Amino acid sequence: MTFMLRTRIFQFNPLGTNCVVAWNSDSSACAIFDPGMSCKEETDSLVDFIDSHSLTLEAILLTHGHFDHFWGVYGLLEHYKVPVYMDQGDLDTMSQGARVFNGMGPVSFKTLRTDIETIDVPSEITVGGVVWKVIKTPGHTPGGVCYYSEENGLLISGDTLFAGAIGRTDLLGGDYDVLMKSLLEKVMTLPGDTDVIPGHGQPTSIARETTANPFLQPFNEPDADWTRDGIPIQV
Repeated sequence: MTFMLRTRIFQFNPLGTNCVVAWNSDSSACAIFDPGMSCKEETDSLVDFIDSHSLTLEAILLTHGHFDHFWGVYGLLEHYKVPVYMDQGDLDTMSQGARVFNGMGPVSFKTLRTDIETIDVPSEITVGGVVWKVIKTPGHTPGGVCYYSEENGLLISGDTLFAGAIGRTDLLGGDYDVLMKSLLEKVMTLPGDTDVIPGHGQPTSIARETTANPFLQPFNEPDADWTRDGIPIQV
């Protein structure tokens, strides 16, 4: 089956979370990743997009349990009765709500609800003919995952990998060593031409991050012979 995967990225809430709508050209079924809408106007813009493109929402997929990535779930559930998938390792993270970001600054969380019923994310989810492989990438949070469409060469990386950066690990449940293990063993081994839509900021690619991401550069140095005083010898 040949089709074109289509995506639309919305940036929602004061933290600029990337919410992704993904569907294929031969189906009306769509998935939404990380709906972080923080107000009715943002929710309305997403609902209007879905309805105006005659899409049928089938699933909400969360990359992790930080509130800025699930803020708008209830707003969507008021319009569409669909399952919400999240790795259950992030249930405690989700229950913390905005408290996990204590000290981040003056942001209103009056509309935030954390009593969301989630389904433990399986190893893969198919929506409208698009197969999303679930790659468990703990480190930013204990239950963080990425969603990978191998056929379409697209990774929804959440806050595991950014353009030029990696997820922060100083929040509750974060672990730098675990995150680096996730990145080096599971993410950076994907094909270089894999496009990446991160949880914040601009899209990128695996190849670009392999060669230019400063957090990953030490692992990309060329092989060389070294003298005792540290001067490289050209062979």
